[in-house]
Amino acid sequence: MSKSLAELRHDYALGALCEADVDPDPIKQFQRWLQTAVAARLPEPNAMTLATTDRTGRPSARVVLLKECDADGFVFFTNYRSAKGRQLQQNPQAALVFLWLELERQVRVEGVVEQIAAAESAAYFETRPRDSRLGALASHQSQVVANRDIMDQRYQQLATQYSEGPIPMPEQWGGYRLKPDLLEFWQGRHGRMHDRLRYRAQPDGGWLLQRLEP
Repeated sequence: MSKSLAELRHDYALGALCEADVDPDPIKQFQRWLQTAVAARLPEPNAMTLATTDRTGRPSARVVLLKECDADGFVFFTNYRSAKGRQLQQNPQAALVFLWLELERQVRVEGVVEQIAAAESAAYFETRPRDSRLGALASHQSQVVANRDIMDQRYQQLATQYSEGPIPMPEQWGGYRLKPDLLEFWQGRHGRMHDRLRYRAQPDGGWLLQRLEP
């Protein structure tokens, strides 16, 4: 007989997270952890859950891919007219969660989201595989569609139309940057006594580092 959900257990024992060992800059600390995940050959190490809300406060979450992380924040790309795009227009506050289960680590990020410059989006769009560029042009993201055939036919029409020459970036497609004011690093520990270190942005531009109870 298979185990019930209540019976599923995993003891975390791979590492610890100490204040003395982390970088005073949370972005640099995040980059360190991300590179560890990449080096460990984890599947989609840049995958992150993006949580948004609409004007009524109703939350929504989905997994997207991080495409850039530097001192300015976390960048991802999408259709501005998608559900997430409409929600971010209504409320630019958002949250991210990275889960690297094989390393028994997760990172939470909170902050304000803004659109990046069109030139930045265009530069990234040109690096995408041809099929992905066609997909961005063909997709009416988050809109109801009667069946799969409609989307496939639209894609094939565009593939024929742009069989030669550049594929234009859709005007409704581009990047967002989440500018963080809070980051929390979580390392699983034995007995559910996990390590949690939180960085909170300060008015002087620095960061306050605090330990949280698990």
